[in-house]
Amino acid sequence: MTGPLAQEIGQLLQAAFTPTRLDVINDSDKHRGHAGHDGSGESHFTVEIESTAFAGVSRLERQRMVNRALGDIPGDRVHALAIKAKAPGE
Repeated sequence: MTGPLAQEIGQLLQAAFTPTRLDVINDSDKHRGHAGHDGSGESHFTVEIESTAFAGVSRLERQRMVNRALGDIPGDRVHALAIKAKAPGE
């Protein structure tokens, strides 16, 4: 995590899920010149998160849980967000 938006994403996910592992990866430079790259340096992210909150929950519901925790960030303040959510041991 580096920029203010990446830090905000990390803080929101930490508060919502108390993860055992959390990586917020800024992929924005990989999308330079593509749609959605707004020049801010914080337009595309990958979130890799592991939490007991995801145990017994489908992949789709895990993504919904993460999106809900992030509020207006996905789709409004961030163009693209890839989510890799797992339960411990997966």
